[in-house]
Amino acid sequence: MTQILKFIYTLIIFLSLFLVETNSAPKPCVTVKDCPKTVFPIGYKCIKNLCILVI
Repeated sequence: MTQILKFIYTLIIFLSLFLVETNSAPKPCVTVKDCPKTVFPIGYKCIKNLCILVI
């Protein structure tokens, strides 16, 4: 039973890291309004025509 729970927790952590990594690729932009919306302390800025994640 504990091995199954450990496997599930490991799978969740692995998948969440994969999703974060695929989401952080810079996207082309012209202004800040072209960048994706995020929650407050984390945000995107348009730097050199790329959306860069800024903390």
